[in-house]
Amino acid sequence: MNKREALIVAAALCSVTLLRGFSAAGQEIAAPAATLATNDENGCVHPAPLLSVSDYDRNFQKIAVFLTHKIELKIAQKPYAGKGPPICSLDAREKFALFVRNVDEPLTFLAAGFNAGLAQASNDDSAFGQGARGHGQRFGAALTDDVAGNLFGIFLYPSVFREDPRYYRLLTGSAKPRLGHALTHVFVARADSGERLVNYSEWFTAASSAALQNLYHPGNERGFGPAATRTGVTVATDMGWDVLREFWPEITRTFKLPFLHKGGVNKPAKRSHGPGDEISPVPASSH
Repeated sequence: MNKREALIVAAALCSVTLLRGFSAAGQEIAAPAATLATNDENGCVHPAPLLSVSDYDRNFQKIAVFLTHKIELKIAQKPYAGKGPPICSLDAREKFALFVRNVDEPLTFLAAGFNAGLAQASNDDSAFGQGARGHGQRFGAALTDDVAGNLFGIFLYPSVFREDPRYYRLLTGSAKPRLGHALTHVFVARADSGERLVNYSEWFTAASSAALQNLYHPGNERGFGPAATRTGVTVATDMGWDVLREFWPEITRTFKLPFLHKGGVNKPAKRSHGPGDEISPVPASSH
């Protein structure tokens, strides 16, 4: 095994070890945010809790939740319709927990395998070769890409810049403003204080990931131009994910998939809620 192969294997093993080793701790830290929404002592509410596989009886629904859970993890959605207290921000420990939960999902490993297959078919990183060994190294590289990107984008830079790494879904209104809201999220983020600010985390994450990939992707072109291109691709990909997250409720209804929030999505509140009011979650749409 040469040094490059050893680096790929070590990176993949570190990624898996990090995920599995801290998974239980991350879930324990994040657990309070999954409780039914009530007013926090700071006058805020927790996002609508996600449904789990155990909430469904049909096998298709269980599989759908199992595979699409990752899409909803970075969503900040109010657990009720209408006005009311703001959603609680995340501290550094909760951001780390969200990073662990977001990466420790089946879709992460399925996507890494898919991307490794595409890379092998087009002979990207040709130094890896072909066959099972080549695919294994490409899988390790793809998995490391995902873990590093999430570490930078969910935990590290949001903690440094005190930004909320989640996407705040509008959910209501016409398609045009909602689309605009999703497309601009890579430029404008929400601070932990609730104010709007430049999405530094997005751009620092994309640039850091592009630079880091040079260590274990032997086929990467070096230099500012190729790195800038990879940074732009990462930002554009994240923009696409934000659009998917914004319109995911409509997609689930169209394809009759289970919607992952226990809070409702389309029924208006009968009245507005103030910071001291009790919050009643809106019933979720059935699928």
